Amino acid sequence: MHFKTIFKSLKNKDMLKRVLVILGIIVAYRLLAQIPVPMGDANTFKEAVSNLLEKSDFSSFLNLISGGGLASFSIILVGLSPYITGSIVVQLLTKAIPSLEELSNDGETGRRKINQWTRILTLPLAIVQSIAYIFILYQSTIAANIATDFVPTTGDWVLSVTAMTAGSMLLMWMGELITEQGIGNGISTLIFASIISQLPTTMASLGAALFDTSEGALNLFGWFELPVNPTIFWIMLGFSIAMLAVVYILVKLNESQRIITINYAKRVHGNSSYGGIKSILPIKMIAAGVIPVIFATAFLSLPALIGQVVTTIDPGNEFGANLVTVFSAPSANNFKTMYPDGITAQWFIYPITYFALVFMFTYFYTSIIFNTKEIADNLQKQGGFIEGVRPGVTTAKYLGKVVNRLDLFGALALGLVAMLPFITDYIFILVTGAPIGLSISGTGLLIVVTVALENLRSVDSRALMITYDDFSNELED
Repeated sequence: MHFKTIFKSLKNKDMLKRVLVILGIIVAYRLLAQIPVPMGDANTFKEAVSNLLEKSDFSSFLNLISGGGLASFSIILVGLSPYITGSIVVQLLTKAIPSLEELSNDGETGRRKINQWTRILTLPLAIVQSIAYIFILYQSTIAANIATDFVPTTGDWVLSVTAMTAGSMLLMWMGELITEQGIGNGISTLIFASIISQLPTTMASLGAALFDTSEGALNLFGWFELPVNPTIFWIMLGFSIAMLAVVYILVKLNESQRIITINYAKRVHGNSSYGGIKSILPIKMIAAGVIPVIFATAFLSLPALIGQVVTTIDPGNEFGANLVTVFSAPSANNFKTMYPDGITAQWFIYPITYFALVFMFTYFYTSIIFNTKEIADNLQKQGGFIEGVRPGVTTAKYLGKVVNRLDLFGALALGLVAMLPFITDYIFILVTGAPIGLSISGTGLLIVVTVALENLRSVDSRALMITYDDFSNELED
């Protein structure tokens, strides 16, 4: 990274404006997370949410990616899940229906139409999820005897669902505004901001646990005594080292790429000659970035949400209970309840499904953002070719093979990194009888590291372009 160039580029008005716009959108996003849903007493629903957060990691993950919107019963409680789900559906239809695939290849006009259809599909999905979330929370308040006096009217339902739907659509619009600035993907950036916003709360709770010496202080090798909880200290130290190792691996994976040399034919025009030079075509091992993980998590959240709705309506329904059990990651709080007999074959369904979805979406999303036929056609038009490979269709097939090989290793690596928290849970179950519940923090770490690297690379590229233009203008003057 060229950090000096990045700081220098901030002197450029256009670059500074883009950065300030993104920061302003993130601030507005955090303000939205503090606006409660207009549905009765907000404190009552916050108490119901607290009960849900203690029971399942699924609710904890929803709270994480909504930037605390679930815990505060905010209008952005639904978050970006409807937009992500709509994007998955539209992109699957684009690959399945030839006419839609032709439209997606029809330049900027076709892509705008497909994006518009994604926005339209997001609206009904946001409405359905808003109704489901409010219904679950309201029934939870009744089941826990938190509040029995408040009975929502039709007007209350319409107002609250409208507010939550508007919050979800606002987030979609904010994400697209960030993407338009050309500094990273807007949806990923908002999720990144959501996770980072939870760090102060997490650090405060860890600090409180660390300095709780009611069970004794840490005696360090008999030399001196530290006023910290010894158990929490060694756990935090071990996981800090493990986290640094995972971050290092993620950075290496994210930066891995295959370099393909491109030759340009020499052409003579009059007394001048053109071409005859070499260039490179870098192909990343994980070109899809963190999008497969986000897609897989959003996809897995739907069955768990349906299961929670069914069990809320009919507490004794086995189908709904099985959906919640299968598609919810077990935590230290709910493991004994979900698996009273210890680890069963059912425990492995969620991790295996998660791995399979990450693997599949890596291939799927890479095929969308890396069009080998289009790249081969552009190279042929510009007189470029790969040594030993014929231009045109043969080049497209060659690039397709290279991308598929990279995708195989990239998808396996991304899936294994996503599985690390589950492997940790499995070890703790064997040792202590219950998981430590790091599945959510592992996913959050994966998103944070990948999005941070992608955004830094985007900023670096734009900074190099701006400073180069400024340098050229100085030479002309």
